[in-house]
Amino acid sequence: MSAIFRREFRAYFTSPVGFVVIAIVFLFTGFFFTTYNIYSLSPDLSYVFSSLFPVALIILPILTMRLFSDEKRMKTDQVLLTSPVSIGGIIMGKFLAAFLVFALSLILMMVFAMIIAFQVMPDWLVIIGNYLGILLVGGLVISIGLLISSITESQLIAAIGTLAISLILLLMDGLASLLNFSLLIIIANFISISQRYSSFTSGIIAYDDIIFFLSMQALFLFLTARVLDKKRWS
Repeated sequence: MSAIFRREFRAYFTSPVGFVVIAIVFLFTGFFFTTYNIYSLSPDLSYVFSSLFPVALIILPILTMRLFSDEKRMKTDQVLLTSPVSIGGIIMGKFLAAFLVFALSLILMMVFAMIIAFQVMPDWLVIIGNYLGILLVGGLVISIGLLISSITESQLIAAIGTLAISLILLLMDGLASLLNFSLLIIIANFISISQRYSSFTSGIIAYDDIIFFLSMQALFLFLTARVLDKKRWS
C-alpha cells in the first residue's frame, strides 16, 4: 500500500493537478476570509467553511478522475492488478494520496484560525467541527470518485459522474420531500449528507455522524474492490 500511496501522491505534484487544486482552494479560502472576516471584522470562520464547501465539491472529482481511468487508458491496469499488492492496498493507497492532497489544501484554514486567535478567542469547537465535517465529506466524495474512475477510462466521465452522484446524495432529502412519500423521506433523511454535515458546522460532533461518513466511505471503497476483483479475473 505504501508504494502505491507514494507513487500516487508524487504523481499529483509531477503534474499540475496537485498544485492547481491546492491553489484553487487557497485562492477561494483567502477571498472568503478577507470578505467575511477581515472586512466584516468577524471572528466566525463558519461562513468561510460554508462558502468553501461547494468549491471542494467541484475540485474533488478533479483529484479522483485519473486514479483508475488513467491506468485503463494507458493499459497499465492489468499490470497493477497482477502486482504483489492486494486490491485493498491499491485502493487505500490511491484513496489516501488523494485525501492527503485535499487535507493539505485546507491547511490555510488553520492558519486563519490562528490569526483570529491572536485578536479574540474563537469558538474552537465550531472550527474543529467544520474542519472535521469537510474532511469527512471530502473522504466520501473521494471514495465515490474511486468507484466511478474504476468503471470508465474517460477522465471527463469519471469527474462528471463523481460530481453527479455527490450532488444526488447531498440533495437527496430535498428531492425525497418533493415526492411526498413518507418511507422515502425517512430513508433520505437518514442518509442525508447535508443534514449530517450541518451538525458539524454548528460545532456538534456526534459519533453517529462520524460513523455514518466512515461507513459510506467504506461502502464505496468495497464496491470499488469488487469492480477491480472482477477485472482481475476477467
